[in-house]
Amino acid sequence: MTAAPARTAEQRRKDTLHRLEHDVDAWVATAAPEGGAPQLVPLSYVWDGATLLIATPADSTTGHNLVTTGVARLGIGPARDVVLIEGAVRAVAPEDLPEEDAEVFAGATGFDPRRLATRHLYFVVTPRRVQAWRGQGELPGRELMRDGRWLTAD
Repeated sequence: MTAAPARTAEQRRKDTLHRLEHDVDAWVATAAPEGGAPQLVPLSYVWDGATLLIATPADSTTGHNLVTTGVARLGIGPARDVVLIEGAVRAVAPEDLPEEDAEVFAGATGFDPRRLATRHLYFVVTPRRVQAWRGQGELPGRELMRDGRWLTAD
């Protein structure tokens, strides 16, 4: 198997944005404060061009970790074409989320937390760091965003 040539940073950013716009599922990693055990769960998301919107039960370990720490790490795509996002997280109660945003989330993910018996919270994830790579040849230069700023021009 011959490795493809490494993409430019600009192409990686373009491919990353395409994945964010067209994929719908991510692995979401959280941990309890003060060295708590890591938690990894698959969740659906919607990308609005600047933030990701996810939802999970308010009383779940993931929900508790997101509320308590305000941070998460998301993995999107397969292992050989991965996007990793570290972000700041803000909890939003369903009654406080704009109706349009809730409808977009439900339509894109096929999942409407507002209709479930178990209370869910929405979480807005604002990326602070983004990395993307396809195989070992792209490990150098994999960082596309640092401190919430893209490292390449639009």
